[in-house]
Amino acid sequence: MTFSQYFSGIFKGIGSLIKGMRVTIGVFTEKKVTQQYPENRDTLILPPRVRGKLVMPHDGNNEHACTACGICQMNCPNGTINIVSEMQEVEGKKKRVLVDYFYNLGQCTFCNLCVLTCPSSAIKFSNEFENSVFQRPKLQEKLNNTGSKLRDKKVTSKSAEADATDSTEVKQDEVAPTLSLEDMVDDKGILNENYKTVGQMAVDELKEKDRRAAMAVTSKEDKA
Repeated sequence: MTFSQYFSGIFKGIGSLIKGMRVTIGVFTEKKVTQQYPENRDTLILPPRVRGKLVMPHDGNNEHACTACGICQMNCPNGTINIVSEMQEVEGKKKRVLVDYFYNLGQCTFCNLCVLTCPSSAIKFSNEFENSVFQRPKLQEKLNNTGSKLRDKKVTSKSAEADATDSTEVKQDEVAPTLSLEDMVDDKGILNENYKTVGQMAVDELKEKDRRAAMAVTSKEDKA
Protein backbone atom coordinates (compact mmCIF):
# COMPACT_ATOMS: atom_id res chain seq x y z
CA MET A 1 0.00 0.00 0.00
CA THR A 2 1.40 3.39 -0.98
CA PHE A 3 1.35 6.53 1.10
CA SER A 4 -1.34 8.14 -1.09
CA GLN A 5 -3.59 5.05 -0.95
CA TYR A 6 -3.34 5.01 2.85
CA PHE A 7 -4.55 8.60 3.25
CA SER A 8 -7.13 8.17 0.47
CA GLY A 9 -8.72 5.33 2.47
CA ILE A 10 -8.80 7.50 5.59
CA PHE A 11 -10.53 10.39 3.79
CA LYS A 12 -13.08 8.01 2.22
CA GLY A 13 -13.88 6.59 5.64
CA ILE A 14 -14.35 10.08 7.10
CA GLY A 15 -16.65 11.00 4.18
CA SER A 16 -18.72 7.87 4.70
CA LEU A 17 -19.00 8.66 8.43
CA ILE A 18 -20.15 12.22 7.74
CA LYS A 19 -22.75 10.96 5.26
CA GLY A 20 -24.18 8.51 7.80
CA MET A 21 -24.21 11.09 10.60
CA ARG A 22 -26.05 13.52 8.32
CA VAL A 23 -28.87 11.00 7.88
CA THR A 24 -28.92 10.31 11.63
CA ILE A 25 -29.04 13.98 12.56
CA GLY A 26 -31.83 14.56 10.01
CA VAL A 27 -33.98 11.82 11.57
CA PHE A 28 -33.16 13.13 15.05
CA THR A 29 -34.62 16.54 14.22
CA GLU A 30 -37.85 15.16 12.68
CA LYS A 31 -41.16 15.00 14.52
CA LYS A 32 -41.39 12.04 16.89
CA VAL A 33 -43.86 9.31 15.91
CA THR A 34 -43.23 6.93 18.80
CA GLN A 35 -46.34 6.24 20.91
CA GLN A 36 -45.73 6.41 24.68
CA TYR A 37 -47.70 3.25 25.41
CA PRO A 38 -49.18 2.35 27.87
CA GLU A 39 -49.08 5.85 29.36
CA ASN A 40 -51.27 7.17 26.51
CA ARG A 41 -54.10 4.65 26.81
CA ASP A 42 -56.68 7.39 27.38
CA THR A 43 -55.67 9.34 24.26
CA LEU A 44 -54.54 6.47 22.02
CA ILE A 45 -56.21 6.57 18.59
CA LEU A 46 -55.97 3.48 16.40
CA PRO A 47 -56.65 3.40 12.65
CA PRO A 48 -60.13 2.02 11.87
CA ARG A 49 -58.65 -0.87 9.84
CA VAL A 50 -56.65 -2.29 12.76
CA ARG A 51 -57.59 -5.94 13.28
CA GLY A 52 -57.53 -6.72 16.98
CA LYS A 53 -59.97 -9.60 17.51
CA LEU A 54 -63.07 -11.02 15.87
CA VAL A 55 -66.41 -9.98 17.37
CA MET A 56 -70.09 -10.55 16.65
CA PRO A 57 -72.14 -7.35 17.12
CA HIS A 58 -75.45 -7.64 18.96
CA ASP A 59 -78.18 -5.01 19.08
CA GLY A 60 -80.16 -3.80 22.10
CA ASN A 61 -82.50 -6.80 21.85
CA ASN A 62 -79.56 -9.25 22.11
CA GLU A 63 -80.02 -10.21 18.47
CA HIS A 64 -77.30 -10.90 15.90
CA ALA A 65 -77.16 -11.38 12.13
CA CYS A 66 -75.45 -14.79 11.99
CA THR A 67 -77.43 -17.43 10.06
CA ALA A 68 -74.96 -20.27 10.86
CA CYS A 69 -74.36 -20.80 7.14
CA GLY A 70 -70.74 -21.84 7.83
CA ILE A 71 -69.15 -19.83 5.01
CA CYS A 72 -66.74 -18.10 7.40
CA GLN A 73 -65.71 -21.46 8.84
CA MET A 74 -65.10 -22.89 5.36
CA ASN A 75 -62.96 -19.92 4.30
CA CYS A 76 -60.83 -19.85 7.47
CA PRO A 77 -57.38 -21.16 6.41
CA ASN A 78 -56.44 -22.72 9.77
CA GLY A 79 -59.66 -23.73 11.50
CA THR A 80 -59.97 -20.77 13.84
CA ILE A 81 -63.78 -20.74 13.70
CA ASN A 82 -66.06 -23.54 14.87
CA ILE A 83 -69.82 -23.13 14.42
CA VAL A 84 -72.29 -25.30 16.31
CA SER A 85 -75.80 -25.21 14.87
CA GLU A 86 -79.02 -27.18 14.87
CA MET A 87 -82.12 -27.49 12.73
CA GLN A 88 -85.25 -25.92 14.21
CA GLU A 89 -88.77 -25.52 12.84
CA VAL A 90 -89.55 -21.84 12.34
CA GLU A 91 -92.92 -20.83 10.87
CA GLY A 92 -93.50 -24.34 9.55
CA LYS A 93 -90.05 -24.56 7.89
CA LYS A 94 -86.88 -26.19 9.14
CA LYS A 95 -84.02 -23.70 9.35
CA ARG A 96 -80.50 -23.86 10.63
CA VAL A 97 -80.08 -21.89 13.87
CA LEU A 98 -76.85 -20.85 15.55
CA VAL A 99 -76.16 -22.49 18.91
CA ASP A 100 -72.53 -21.56 19.62
CA TYR A 101 -69.95 -19.57 17.65
CA PHE A 102 -66.45 -20.44 18.89
CA TYR A 103 -63.39 -18.40 17.92
CA ASN A 104 -59.77 -19.31 18.77
CA LEU A 105 -57.80 -16.07 19.01
CA GLY A 106 -54.54 -18.00 19.43
CA GLN A 107 -54.84 -19.54 15.95
CA CYS A 108 -56.21 -16.50 14.11
CA THR A 109 -54.00 -15.04 11.37
CA PHE A 110 -56.20 -11.92 11.02
CA CYS A 111 -56.51 -12.49 7.27
CA ASN A 112 -60.08 -11.06 7.31
CA LEU A 113 -61.40 -13.73 4.92
CA CYS A 114 -64.22 -14.63 7.32
CA VAL A 115 -65.44 -11.02 7.42
CA LEU A 116 -65.17 -10.51 3.66
CA THR A 117 -67.11 -13.67 2.78
CA CYS A 118 -69.87 -13.35 5.42
CA PRO A 119 -73.12 -12.81 3.45
CA SER A 120 -74.91 -11.07 6.33
CA SER A 121 -72.07 -8.96 7.81
CA ALA A 122 -72.54 -10.75 11.12
CA ILE A 123 -68.90 -10.53 12.23
CA LYS A 124 -66.16 -7.93 12.12
CA PHE A 125 -62.73 -7.15 13.57
CA SER A 126 -62.56 -4.73 16.48
CA ASN A 127 -59.65 -2.47 17.45
CA GLU A 128 -59.14 -4.24 20.77
CA PHE A 129 -55.51 -5.36 20.74
CA GLU A 130 -54.65 -6.01 24.40
CA ASN A 131 -55.38 -9.73 24.23
CA SER A 132 -52.44 -11.23 26.13
CA VAL A 133 -53.33 -13.93 28.68
CA PHE A 134 -51.39 -16.40 30.82
CA GLN A 135 -53.54 -19.47 30.08
CA ARG A 136 -54.00 -20.66 26.51
CA PRO A 137 -57.62 -21.86 26.99
CA LYS A 138 -58.62 -18.23 27.62
CA LEU A 139 -57.86 -17.50 23.96
CA GLN A 140 -60.87 -19.61 22.97
CA GLU A 141 -63.92 -17.35 22.99
CA LYS A 142 -67.65 -17.68 22.35
CA LEU A 143 -68.81 -14.77 20.19
CA ASN A 144 -72.60 -15.12 20.43
CA ASN A 145 -74.15 -13.95 23.69
CA THR A 146 -76.05 -16.32 25.93
CA GLY A 147 -79.72 -16.31 24.99
CA SER A 148 -79.15 -14.34 21.78
CA LYS A 149 -81.06 -15.11 18.60
CA LEU A 150 -81.12 -14.29 14.92
CA ARG A 151 -82.39 -10.83 14.08
CA ASP A 152 -85.72 -11.05 12.27
CA LYS A 153 -85.65 -9.84 8.66
CA LYS A 154 -88.91 -7.89 8.88
CA VAL A 155 -87.98 -6.24 12.17
CA THR A 156 -84.59 -5.34 10.75
CA SER A 157 -86.07 -3.59 7.72
CA LYS A 158 -88.55 -1.62 9.82
CA SER A 159 -85.92 -0.59 12.33
CA ALA A 160 -83.67 0.52 9.49
CA GLU A 161 -86.39 2.78 8.10
CA ALA A 162 -87.14 4.23 11.54
CA ASP A 163 -83.46 4.89 12.24
CA ALA A 164 -83.04 6.52 8.83
CA THR A 165 -85.77 9.01 9.60
CA ASP A 166 -84.59 9.75 13.14
CA SER A 167 -80.87 9.93 12.44
CA THR A 168 -78.68 10.56 9.40
CA GLU A 169 -76.13 8.04 10.52
CA VAL A 170 -77.07 4.40 11.06
CA LYS A 171 -74.68 1.85 12.41
CA GLN A 172 -74.03 -0.96 9.98
CA ASP A 173 -73.94 -3.66 12.63
CA GLU A 174 -77.43 -2.74 13.87
CA VAL A 175 -79.17 -3.01 10.49
CA ALA A 176 -77.05 -5.66 8.84
CA PRO A 177 -79.09 -7.80 6.42
CA THR A 178 -79.60 -11.42 7.40
CA LEU A 179 -79.62 -14.32 4.96
CA SER A 180 -80.42 -17.96 5.64
CA LEU A 181 -78.78 -20.92 3.97
CA GLU A 182 -81.84 -21.33 1.75
CA ASP A 183 -81.27 -17.82 0.37
CA MET A 184 -77.73 -18.68 -0.72
CA VAL A 185 -78.44 -21.85 -2.75
CA ASP A 186 -80.59 -22.45 -5.78
CA ASP A 187 -83.20 -25.17 -6.37
CA LYS A 188 -80.49 -27.72 -7.12
CA GLY A 189 -78.65 -27.00 -3.86
CA ILE A 190 -75.73 -25.29 -5.62
CA LEU A 191 -74.11 -22.34 -3.88
CA ASN A 192 -74.95 -19.01 -5.47
CA GLU A 193 -72.22 -17.18 -7.39
CA ASN A 194 -72.23 -14.33 -4.86
CA TYR A 195 -71.33 -16.63 -1.97
CA LYS A 196 -68.53 -18.75 -3.43
CA THR A 197 -65.36 -19.22 -1.44
CA VAL A 198 -62.42 -16.93 -2.09
CA GLY A 199 -60.54 -19.76 -3.83
CA GLN A 200 -63.42 -20.41 -6.22
CA MET A 201 -63.71 -16.71 -7.05
CA ALA A 202 -59.98 -16.55 -7.79
CA VAL A 203 -60.22 -19.56 -10.15
CA ASP A 204 -63.20 -18.01 -11.94
CA GLU A 205 -61.29 -14.77 -12.37
CA LEU A 206 -58.30 -16.58 -13.92
CA LYS A 207 -60.60 -18.48 -16.28
CA GLU A 208 -62.21 -15.21 -17.37
CA LYS A 209 -58.77 -13.66 -18.06
CA ASP A 210 -57.76 -16.72 -20.15
CA ARG A 211 -61.00 -16.52 -22.11
CA ARG A 212 -60.46 -12.84 -22.91
CA ALA A 213 -56.85 -13.48 -23.92
CA ALA A 214 -57.97 -16.28 -26.26
CA MET A 215 -60.59 -13.99 -27.83
CA ALA A 216 -57.96 -11.29 -28.36
CA VAL A 217 -55.62 -13.75 -30.12
CA THR A 218 -58.47 -15.03 -32.29
CA SER A 219 -59.44 -11.50 -33.37
CA LYS A 220 -55.83 -10.71 -34.32
CA GLU A 221 -55.60 -13.89 -36.42
CA ASP A 222 -58.84 -13.00 -38.18
CA LYS A 223 -57.56 -9.54 -39.03
CA ALA A 224 -54.30 -10.99 -40.35
